[in-house]
Amino acid sequence: MGRKKTERIYTPVKSMSHFAQKLSAFGDKTALRYFDKEHNLHTMTYRSLSARFLRQAAGYAAAGLAGKRIAIIGETSPEWIISYVAAIAAGGVAIPMDRELEVSEISNFLAFAEIDAIVYSATFNAKFTELAEGHPTLKKLIPIAPERGMCEGNPHYLPLDELMAMGEDGVAAGYQYPEVTDLDRMAEMLFTSGTTGSSKCVMLSEKNVISPVNAACEAVDFSRDDVTVSILPIHHTYELCITLASLNYGVDIGINDSLKRVMKNIELFRPTRLILVPLFVYTMNKKVWDEAKKSGKDSLLKYLSEISRTLRKLSFDVRRTLFRQVTNAFGGRLEQIICGGAALNPDIADSFQEFGIDIFEGYGITECAPLIAVNPYFAPKRGSVGPAVNCCRVRIAPDHINEKGFDEGEIQVKGENVMLGYYKNPEGTAEVFTEDGWFCTGDIGYMDQDGYIFITGRKKYVIVLENGKNVFPEEIEEYIAAQTSAQESVVVGRKNGDGNDILLTAIIYPRLDDFPDPADHEAIEKKIREQIAKMNRKLVSYKQIRNVEFRYTEFEKTTSKKIKRHLVR
Repeated sequence: MGRKKTERIYTPVKSMSHFAQKLSAFGDKTALRYFDKEHNLHTMTYRSLSARFLRQAAGYAAAGLAGKRIAIIGETSPEWIISYVAAIAAGGVAIPMDRELEVSEISNFLAFAEIDAIVYSATFNAKFTELAEGHPTLKKLIPIAPERGMCEGNPHYLPLDELMAMGEDGVAAGYQYPEVTDLDRMAEMLFTSGTTGSSKCVMLSEKNVISPVNAACEAVDFSRDDVTVSILPIHHTYELCITLASLNYGVDIGINDSLKRVMKNIELFRPTRLILVPLFVYTMNKKVWDEAKKSGKDSLLKYLSEISRTLRKLSFDVRRTLFRQVTNAFGGRLEQIICGGAALNPDIADSFQEFGIDIFEGYGITECAPLIAVNPYFAPKRGSVGPAVNCCRVRIAPDHINEKGFDEGEIQVKGENVMLGYYKNPEGTAEVFTEDGWFCTGDIGYMDQDGYIFITGRKKYVIVLENGKNVFPEEIEEYIAAQTSAQESVVVGRKNGDGNDILLTAIIYPRLDDFPDPADHEAIEKKIREQIAKMNRKLVSYKQIRNVEFRYTEFEKTTSKKIKRHLVR
């Protein structure tokens, strides 16, 4: 189902300083809603946000940090967003960092990337007391909310409020953003999540950063009346890109302050659109059905879904009326979910669509800043991540013709969103580019006759069987998610006892709520093995699961909620 295509009314971003200035045109419209540490709600207007960008950029200049490398780490907050935008607008390089990193890892990254300053939230106040020592390039520690007395007598400390005061003086004296002469200069450095165990430092130009923002504004059905909630970690490039695109459209953004309160905050902010990864979508779907079961209305919900499907075939859309109680749990106005980061079970997408909430999948990768493709709001395709966005081109390096008759192979990208390369790693950079300049994503997929991209697996994860057949575990994991009581699963290849064959093995974390006695592991495992056996009958022989292993703790994940597959043994 898609909406009618409408004209996109927005001003394309020309540079980060242009972005920072143009937001003032939205005036006193609410830009950000956020909580303080006592959970009191505050608002910031677009006029105020634009002014703060300028003050912080002027503060960087006054502190000798204009054009320098500035890391930002902490929870999503107005200060984080302002610090990031101002760093690039001031002619420098922004380095978003994962807030779950250990201090030793942060220290290593600071040294490796030769970072000049780091802006950080109160979470890191006690952890960073000795961070400046041993880092000759690190000129300033900039705490957002320093504890009393912690900065006294240490010249490395420059509290954010003091930086902003210096910036206010600079603005009064006539500070202006530096003229943008080279959009191909490095403007951002990103350390990849390293789900396969190896983290690289991606170099993005200013053009790389702004091009996907403009592409998102074109592809997503934004409106100035929209409200969204920032739930994913802001350092993650997917969340950051869509946040910037939302601000470029004048969207009202509520900042979630705790995963424990995410559903309450969604009800409070009453969003029209959410930006999520599949794990959050699954959690929301589970909440709907758990509440229905608890109230004895799950059968009614299924019946209403059938009625809804029938009526929509006759061009009668009454979903918002039939499922008002369901949508009220998400604030009552939620119309769209943009989902990325990993493959989404199509059945879950269908379930939300029945409630009147459309889900559009997209596709991106850190090296492409990150946006590559997104399902258009006016013509989505089930199971697809959509066609390439307008800042890049996509091609398939064919490996074989799949059962649908399309060339299938590695997805390759060329365009304004593709990175400059890996920092201090020319060999690694050369490995991911073809001779004719296309970036190799490492993802496997195909394009249909309309240019829509379908992702079927990850090149690095491919399991090569003894008969030469290639199996992409993600495909099998989707079947397991749809047809069994598995909460999470990872499919791996195990050698059999003789070492003569590779057996597809599913490592499963059960969905314990599906069982009357979550402690009865024997009954749980028996039931899931039966479900796997039934599933196998629908698969070709070489894709069938031959062994099942169980675990009763979640798989370790990155902050973007991807399973760290390299840790699975």
